[in-house]
Amino acid sequence: MRTFKTLRLAAVAAGLALAATGCGVTSSGTDPSGAPAQSGPVEGLRILVPNTPGGGYDTTARVAAKVMEETDIAANPEVFNLAGAGGTVGLARIVNESGNGDLAMLMGLGVVGASYTNDTDAKLTDTTPIAKLIEEPGAIMVSKDSEFKTIDDLVEAWKKDPGSISVGGGSSPGGPDHLLPMQLAQTVGIDPTKVNFVSYDGGGDLLPAILGNKVDVAASGAGEYMQQIEKGEIRVLATSGEERLENVDAPTFIESGIDLNFTNWRGVVAPPEISEADKEKWITALTTMHESDAWKQALETNGWTDAFITGDEFSTFLTEQDQRVADVLKALGLA
Repeated sequence: MRTFKTLRLAAVAAGLALAATGCGVTSSGTDPSGAPAQSGPVEGLRILVPNTPGGGYDTTARVAAKVMEETDIAANPEVFNLAGAGGTVGLARIVNESGNGDLAMLMGLGVVGASYTNDTDAKLTDTTPIAKLIEEPGAIMVSKDSEFKTIDDLVEAWKKDPGSISVGGGSSPGGPDHLLPMQLAQTVGIDPTKVNFVSYDGGGDLLPAILGNKVDVAASGAGEYMQQIEKGEIRVLATSGEERLENVDAPTFIESGIDLNFTNWRGVVAPPEISEADKEKWITALTTMHESDAWKQALETNGWTDAFITGDEFSTFLTEQDQRVADVLKALGLA
């Protein structure tokens, strides 16, 4: 099996020269297509979330929409959920909405993997890449009642009988919540094919499984469970980034003697064959959002790392991620 010890999705700094005046997205003259330019808040934007409410995609989309509305970037942007098949039901919707410049989808590493492990003809390569927004490390979590108090406790029990430990994740095979425990298992000397992985369709579905002890351990981003973590209902054993997460009292894998870094990411894609004007409309709106103080505060509050890139740069990134995930899944016999 090919070794993938580290799956780091490094943030790339983007320098964008997009003009914005006042609070809203404003401009004058014409856009690159020759049509009259948008003046004032953009109207009619809709963001599809391809998982259930309460998960990471959902949280990111709703925070982005709230920031755009509060800063007069967009007027009443709509966020709606279309869950199923690890995000590929939503992906199929986006691909079938060819030319719809008002629609976009919040997606990430999970949809990349699901496009390989689920029976779908829709591919991310069919979409129009808009922007990568954030990155966040993963976390290994248990309920407050768990026998596992530290990551060492978990690893010790896991090594003795890998199949006896159920590992829940809010993504399909190939998604971040699946890749993280597979990488962790491999790093500590456990055959990843022996891991008892239980897939849930988003963090919203995974949460009650953690709290109800339906899984022994969970792998996901800590940001979407901060309320439960702060209340002590969920205990974080370790996180997968280079540095500790603020407001989370848990070591990194590296601190715990486990040589692994792993980072998830989220971004926005639009349907195929949208106009250049619509593509720039989305990029300008998200760029203006990214530069706002409200978004910077949202990054800090949710423990997200700024990883903003747009357009062609994001397209290149998606192509690279697609190939990397395909390689990992082939190594696991899943693609």
